[in-house]
Amino acid sequence: MAAQKKSGLGKGLGALMSSNDIPQENNVLEVDINKITPNKSQPRNVFNDASLNELAQSIEEMGIIQPLTVKRVDDYYEIVAGERRWRAARIAGLKKVPVIVKEYDDLKSLEAALIENIQREDLNPMEEAFTYIRFSNEFGMNQEEIAKKVGKSRSAVANAMRLANLDKRVQVFVKEYKLTNGHARALLALDDGNIQFEMAEKIIDEDLSVRVTEDLVKVTVENMNKPQAVEEKKVIRNPEVARECMRIAKELRSIFGTKVNVKNNKNKGKIEIEYNSIDDLDRIVGLIKEKMQN
Repeated sequence: MAAQKKSGLGKGLGALMSSNDIPQENNVLEVDINKITPNKSQPRNVFNDASLNELAQSIEEMGIIQPLTVKRVDDYYEIVAGERRWRAARIAGLKKVPVIVKEYDDLKSLEAALIENIQREDLNPMEEAFTYIRFSNEFGMNQEEIAKKVGKSRSAVANAMRLANLDKRVQVFVKEYKLTNGHARALLALDDGNIQFEMAEKIIDEDLSVRVTEDLVKVTVENMNKPQAVEEKKVIRNPEVARECMRIAKELRSIFGTKVNVKNNKNKGKIEIEYNSIDDLDRIVGLIKEKMQN
């Protein structure tokens, strides 16, 4: 007898998605698409246009195979799960969509929306982090309770929630998938938001791996803890200047074909140009002389 395949859902998710909740054909209603509104509890707030257009083409050919789950709110239906299908159906020009009406409160709606996105791996790390924070703030759940609810370990939930401590600009990079979850967790070791942001730009510009990022962050933290660095940390860093330094460093990297760092402190600083060999050094010096002659 073959072993029964275990569900990837936790106890809480399994209960919510139990066989009793599986819709039968006569539970499906056809509803005017204009009488459906997005879910105010939707954890996901980034929808890829290209992916939506692909789904819209599929819906034009095959229709909506899996009905949306909704709840009645006054004269309208609020989406509990299936907002991506609803958006694609609008693009496809559908007048009506199939739905299943559920009697869900706000907590149940948030659970269902989170479950659908986690199962489909649709949430970016920041969306997941702030959804867990909502569970905590709005419904008074601790990390252990949240972990049971979503079928993950407590440490996984805790690590996800910590991403909310990232600099706001770095959070945008994570939402845009310019930084991975691993990159984001590594940057948490940096207390200074401006340094986090500078490091994030360096990761993106130089396409650094998570392992290299972790090593770089470790060295940065060690240097910041040195007596001289502690004094430098008292200086208020200007994000505009830091951004300009990053731009100049990027421009110099394209000229010299090697790593370049521009460091600024109290309107003075230094430019570091890396070279891999004596021949490489001669090449860089030659480029500098050529630029000076021009």
